[in-house]
Amino acid sequence: MSYIRKRAIEGIQVGETFCASRTLSDRDVVQFADISRDYNPVHFDKRFARVKGFDRCVSHGLLVAGLVTEIGGQLGWFASGMDFRFRKPVYAGDTITCHFTISAIDERGRARGEAVFKNQDQAIVLEGVVTGIIPGPEEKEVMHAMIAEGDPTNKMR
Repeated sequence: MSYIRKRAIEGIQVGETFCASRTLSDRDVVQFADISRDYNPVHFDKRFARVKGFDRCVSHGLLVAGLVTEIGGQLGWFASGMDFRFRKPVYAGDTITCHFTISAIDERGRARGEAVFKNQDQAIVLEGVVTGIIPGPEEKEVMHAMIAEGDPTNKMR
């Protein structure tokens, strides 16, 4: 069971931070383009990327931002809003770490989290705010049962 899933079942608290990290590959960029249908040449043509002011082809911003969904998925967080600020380019081969801090939870389980994404050089490449609904007692009960069954659909075990 993932540590994040365990914390979700126990009940997350304001101030907790969760992290996810991933090294992005050229294959990731191609697969994301195939799913999103975003074939902007800035992602695939070095000449185009250079005239846009980048050293080489850049990864899709939403591919990078998707790291926060790894955390949210393990938490059972049901997102209602996302607001991102893209600060620096991310290239294939970069290792990105998302630090997601719970900044508010109300009595109805509505929550807010602040996400900071850094590359391997500790430069902030992306910042975001995610709002949503955290698991309540019934959802936690189901998640607990899922864990007892081996959490078969969770590849982040």
